[in-house]
Order: sequence, then structure tokens, then C-alpha cells
Amino acid sequence: MRTEPITTARLTLLPLRVEHAQEMAAVLSDPALHAFIGGAPSSARALRERYERLVAGSPDPAVSWHNWVVREGAHLTGTVQATVTDDTHAEIAWVIGTPWQGRRLASEAAQGLVTWLGGQGIRTITAHIHPDHRASAGVATAAGLSPTEEEHDGETRWRLSL
Repeated sequence: MRTEPITTARLTLLPLRVEHAQEMAAVLSDPALHAFIGGAPSSARALRERYERLVAGSPDPAVSWHNWVVREGAHLTGTVQATVTDDTHAEIAWVIGTPWQGRRLASEAAQGLVTWLGGQGIRTITAHIHPDHRASAGVATAAGLSPTEEEHDGETRWRLSL
């Protein structure tokens, strides 16, 4: 499976490039983005190093990493990602920078990602969401996922079977 651009009504999901790190460091600079996932914002240099690893791909041949930056107009606004295992299952995640939140960009990006994954033959999509993160629960719901009774590291596993 090859990571390729995905277009939605308002967004373009561009395959991640190392060169995106500088702009994305500013997009992801709000400490509030880490309220549910922990950690702190990365510097442009640290993000560049992370992107180098992501672009190089998974060291496990049974796992493939697919990462995109979310672009609205001329601006990058966030990221979406999918980790694909056994060619039929994907775990997805998303983050939209604070200035662009509340405009349903994460929902639109996640819906575009789910549609693309379905077109690639993925049959099960999951996401891990903190039980108190109502915004992410809304994104998952908009993308067609439903909460399960399963928990992992304090997060609820959401699932969609295609």
C-alpha cells in the first residue's frame, strides 16, 4: 500500500515529508494538545527527527506506517495517520492544531482517511481515545467508528468493520 494524497471537500491530506517539520512544529505547539496523550510539544528539530523515522517506514515488515499532514488552503493544520497490520487492519489517529479546532476539520480528515483505507482493502479500523476526550469521540463517530468495551492503556478502543 502506497501513501498517496487524499482530497476531501476542504482539505488535502499530503503524504508526510521531513520538510513539513518546521511548519508542523508551529501547528502543534500548543501544550493543550497533549492534555490526553501526555508529553509536550516537539521542537522543529525533534519533529524533523521523528518525521525522518516515520518517512523511513516501520522496521517491522508486517507493519506499514502511513502519515499525512492536513492542509486547508495554503496552511498545514494537523496530521492523520494509519498503522496497517496484516493488510486488513488499520489503527488511525488524528490531531488538528488548536487555532483550527471547532471547524470539523478533524472529522473531515478522518472520514477521508477511512474512505481511502476502505478503498485499499482495509476491513477493520480502530482508534484509541481517552474516555474524557469528547472531541475525539465526536471525530471517531463522524468517521463511522463506535466505542467497544475494550480498553488499552486507559483509552477506549473504537472500531469500524467495513
